[in-house]
Amino acid sequence: EPSRPRGAGGVKFGVAIFPTEYAMHPAALGAALEERAFESLWVAEHSHIPASRATPWPGGADLPQMYYDVMDPFVALSAAAATTTELKLATGICLVGQRDPIQTAKQVASLDVISGGRFLFGIGGGWNAEEMANHGTEFVGRWKLVRERIEAMKSLWADDPAEYHGDLVDFDPVVANPKPVQRPHPPIHVGGGAPGGPRRAARYGDGWIPLGGRDGDIVEQMALVADEAAKVGRDPAEIEISLYNSPTEESELERLAAAGVARVVFGLPSADADTVLPYLDHLAGLADRIG
Repeated sequence: EPSRPRGAGGVKFGVAIFPTEYAMHPAALGAALEERAFESLWVAEHSHIPASRATPWPGGADLPQMYYDVMDPFVALSAAAATTTELKLATGICLVGQRDPIQTAKQVASLDVISGGRFLFGIGGGWNAEEMANHGTEFVGRWKLVRERIEAMKSLWADDPAEYHGDLVDFDPVVANPKPVQRPHPPIHVGGGAPGGPRRAARYGDGWIPLGGRDGDIVEQMALVADEAAKVGRDPAEIEISLYNSPTEESELERLAAAGVARVVFGLPSADADTVLPYLDHLAGLADRIG
């Protein structure tokens, strides 16, 4: 259970950041979050940004500098794991379509072991076609590749030996250790707007993480999660809904909590401690009032 008091509806409070060289060090940030009783830390991923900038950024005209500069998420979260004992450590989101699934499964399992079972695996399809192409991934059809890689990783985490035979991912029995502390695997939170996000979350995820301000009104879309869960014979309660890049207005947070949103994740600036810590204090006070 998170130590942050939950609000009406049981909402949990997390933060997200692009870990960069000029941002607050993840080890110090993790400790500061735990001191303030936040539930989770989510970190972004981009392996690189192609200089062509051919694919427009969905967030606006100019791509922020932090996208170019972001560190590897597993390295950043490992640093945060070393200075915390309760804080959940999450990718927000991991670009599975750009990563080798066997190696990524080992990184996930290793971080879950090192942290004592505190990892949340946020995943997504990505938006930058050129970035994917440099990894050999086609933009069209990327979600099928993501699904097969997730299914393969589930086998690597749970089975001994593990094997997977899909159209895009295929390997014969292998021994892959360590296994995650969380069984059968860390929770998988699937990004992406409706209707695809809820459908994929119901098919192979444990949660859905739409993006605040970009993916529509999450409260109106929550029924889609229940509908998609029913189609595949799952209990909708198994699929945790988190709002990434959450608004900070108290009335809106109260509405989200009352609707049953499980978690709100506030965006932090990719900045130093002098900037981040006062904002964390503000957010902690906001969480207390909602709680």
